[in-house]
Amino acid sequence: MNHIEADAFLLIGQDAFSNMKSAGSYFCDGDVLYGCLRQYLNKVHMLVTDKLRSYGAARKIIGNANKLETGRWLNNRVENSHQPFRKRERTMLRFRRMRSLQKFVSVEASVHNPFNQERHLSSRDNFKLSRDATLSEWRQLCSA
Repeated sequence: MNHIEADAFLLIGQDAFSNMKSAGSYFCDGDVLYGCLRQYLNKVHMLVTDKLRSYGAARKIIGNANKLETGRWLNNRVENSHQPFRKRERTMLRFRRMRSLQKFVSVEASVHNPFNQERHLSSRDNFKLSRDATLSEWRQLCSA
């Protein structure tokens, strides 16, 4: 999974490629990814990866050999960016029939979204206020 942030950082997931041959083909002219990234490659200030050695070959191909930053936790932004989708996929695997899955998804979205307040983005007081408002609205819906 790849991600280009607004401040021109290119984050490449760990499973992108594992050897020099695949690293070369990963950024070749005919590749779909290269076609999508071509307009951004000159604007990239820093290439953030894990410490896989084949990334060096790809950096030489795209011309960003000196713009690499590696570290133990630096690549977590791209590795964790798709986890909410994976969580929903795992939940969906429990359903054998499409009909029951559709019922679950419609109910789950209407229940999950109001209660998912993302506490880390707001202060504790705002979190408590919005949580209490959501709970009171939920209780009114359940009692009706």
